Amino acid sequence: MTHNELLDSWVAGLMKLTPAADPTHTLRAGEALLARWTEPHRHYHTPQHLAEMLAALDTLSAAAGLHSRELHLARVAAWLHDAVYDVHAPAGDSERESAALARKLLPSLGVASADIRSVEALILLTIDHGDGLAGALADVFTDADLAILAAPAERFDAYCSQVRAEYSHVPEASYNQARSAILAALVGRPEVYRTSFARSEWTAAARGNVAREIGRLG
Repeated sequence: MTHNELLDSWVAGLMKLTPAADPTHTLRAGEALLARWTEPHRHYHTPQHLAEMLAALDTLSAAAGLHSRELHLARVAAWLHDAVYDVHAPAGDSERESAALARKLLPSLGVASADIRSVEALILLTIDHGDGLAGALADVFTDADLAILAAPAERFDAYCSQVRAEYSHVPEASYNQARSAILAALVGRPEVYRTSFARSEWTAAARGNVAREIGRLG
């Protein structure tokens, strides 16, 4: 998706979630978020990841039978889940800061308090992609964020290179050990994914991709 297409999707989704929102203010908020996604230190957590996650949300929500309002919530949360991304911060801090940004931004766009809490909970779910939040919406959201693990080999390998570039300041041995542990934890669970669709359609590819990358990392 182009940046303009991404912005159009942000405005459309937000307006469907909150019809009384001001379109101009909503667009400006989207532009400010997109500026975050294009920060120079990002290589994977960029508009490409956002676009891929939005596409995965559409696929998974259709398979899971989510209501349109739940999909809109998920799409807003996707825009915000990596809005703050600091490669030097302790694990989980960027997600918590992104959730804090959602709490600050969304009231100004007229989003209801209950919806803001849902968006915040979805963002925090991506700290460890665990099972702390139940329900179809949570299942779809976390699987969409991990869809990259099951990408075609060429795209998955590019993703691995992009993540490494974000952490270029980390010595190779330290990076390889930490990255291997993270990837192994994601696919070492009884189920990599939470939705029925992702389990049946993506699991084998995800396990194969991750095994190949762990092998490269040594």
